Amino acid sequence: CVPAERGFVLLNPFLLTLSAGCRGRYLAKLSSVGSISEEETCEKLKGLIQRQVQMCKRNLEVMDSVRRGAQLAIEECQYQFRNRRWNCSTLDTLPVFGKVVTQGTREAAFVYAISSAGVAFAVTRACSSGELDKCGCDRTVQGGSPQGFQWSGCSDNIAYGVAFSQSFVDVRERSKGASSNRALMNLHNNEAGRKAILNNMRVECKCHGVSGSCEFKTCWKAMPPFRKVGNVLKEKFDGATEVEQSEIGSTKVLVPKNSQFKPHTDEDLVYLDSSPDFCDHDLKNGVLGTSGRQCNKTSKAIDGCELMCCGRGFHTDEVEVVERCSCKFHWCCSVKCKPCHRVVEIHTCR
Repeated sequence: CVPAERGFVLLNPFLLTLSAGCRGRYLAKLSSVGSISEEETCEKLKGLIQRQVQMCKRNLEVMDSVRRGAQLAIEECQYQFRNRRWNCSTLDTLPVFGKVVTQGTREAAFVYAISSAGVAFAVTRACSSGELDKCGCDRTVQGGSPQGFQWSGCSDNIAYGVAFSQSFVDVRERSKGASSNRALMNLHNNEAGRKAILNNMRVECKCHGVSGSCEFKTCWKAMPPFRKVGNVLKEKFDGATEVEQSEIGSTKVLVPKNSQFKPHTDEDLVYLDSSPDFCDHDLKNGVLGTSGRQCNKTSKAIDGCELMCCGRGFHTDEVEVVERCSCKFHWCCSVKCKPCHRVVEIHTCR
């Protein structure tokens, strides 16, 4: 893959994974202050097929939301995997995640799902906040409810966000006919990411009445926090299903590789290939290894030194930390604390 032009690759890069193909891994690699505001910019975005470039030009006002969704997805991925051998680290090279997401592993499944969800979430949020002329609040949610409250306020227009994510993110796979194993896997996980938002929509309400009473209330539908979406998809990652292609009539579908496993649902993540152990540094494949990573000496889980360090052992260093302590409230209105020094042990993998 050829890196983007020098003037276009700035600091704080982010990525939106779109496809396993060499030209299909990125929506953009821009600084957080960059903006997609001109049609010419769409032509410069590496990895877009022509139909995506056309969508970009027709939806310029939406593209910054897509970019924010990609950033949101990477930040959430790094949070969810912060204590695992593969911690969703980005690289300064292209592809940003290395070849980790070009293989059909469960890590790739998560990246596709969280990226698709990030786009749907950010576009929906832009609709509700009035940033976009093409959409606004969900006006189909109105009137009285069987529970006795009145639908009002600004319900999140998740239908628009999901539809845009489907149209823009999925178009590469669908343009191929979606018949290859990897295309089927990508499409399934893209949809699972969006389902993580749709299936966790919540009702938020405001009470009305004298002196704060709740004589009646108005309610609206809201998306869950993106952290909730990440938590849901992380659970799906841990229980992901290994699949293979099968044919039902003339239709190609993915089925569990082990016939004893129950079929996966639309909400589950699926993968085709086993994951590497991520123990050793392999920059060519985007694997940073775990040498130098901090570990938990007392934990028996994956963040524990034995598993995180892959049996290589670890270093222990004593570090002095300064914390606020003996805090007192002073009328009115400040809190004064003393600095407290303590020595802690830090364990890092060899």
